[in-house]
Amino acid sequence: MANYAEMSPKDLRRLIREQKITGETSGMCSGFVQANLVILAQKYAEDFRKFAERNPKPCPILEITEPGDPFLKKIADHADIRTDIPRYRVFRNGVLVDEPYDITGCWQNDFVCFLIGCSFSFENALTKAGIEIRNIVDGHMVSVYKTCIPCAPAGIFKGPVVATMRPVPESKVDLAYEVTGRLPHVHGMPLYHGDPSKLGVDLNKPDWGVPTRFNEGEVPVFWACGVTPQAAIENAKPDLVITHTPACMLVADIKDEELEEKLFGCKEAVYKKGSEHNA
Repeated sequence: MANYAEMSPKDLRRLIREQKITGETSGMCSGFVQANLVILAQKYAEDFRKFAERNPKPCPILEITEPGDPFLKKIADHADIRTDIPRYRVFRNGVLVDEPYDITGCWQNDFVCFLIGCSFSFENALTKAGIEIRNIVDGHMVSVYKTCIPCAPAGIFKGPVVATMRPVPESKVDLAYEVTGRLPHVHGMPLYHGDPSKLGVDLNKPDWGVPTRFNEGEVPVFWACGVTPQAAIENAKPDLVITHTPACMLVADIKDEELEEKLFGCKEAVYKKGSEHNA
């Protein structure tokens, strides 16, 4: 059986292209950046770019392609965005109409692709710090929730912030903020930890994924999520948008520990104790 955690991103993308992997990528290519995807026609691209820039926590941009170009250049060497994600979602007028494994047949010459940071990218750092990633251990998709926090709107795009939730021992919550705070372009430190009702969330009713098991002494910790654009797409109703299926990500060639310096020239840790720490 293949060890996907130790596999190189290029080899993993080849298996995805061959449709030998068609499911979620959490825990695969451990230590490498993963990315969410939004593809839309050029006429919507400027509105979406502004939406992402106004909401950098759920929508940190890693790469934007030129119109009509399906190949990545910054985060994954010549990865083909039409084939190298395990599963896609096709929205027409804001309604999900298909979840194909390959989007070559519906590619358009005016498509612009946005690659957005993903929380799977910091799971390796949390694991190294001694914080268990429960959804990986238990073998299911991370719990994902629409919150009551509104995004800053831009053009036709508006909607709630979507968040992933991971249980963390109360004694290690500060550590979770510190570790993920060093990676702002994969959502950075948590949005919140504590009473989920303050986010309008019922832990037993995730919008994507399944409820996560808690151990004694653990509290729910919420990170902004790159599925946020999909909620905005449902509201905006553009004629055609393609995204990844939640948890089925683009696996990049850049290591998580090198991302901030290689792409954004940031060498210093950005975490400051207490800067977003609330319960």
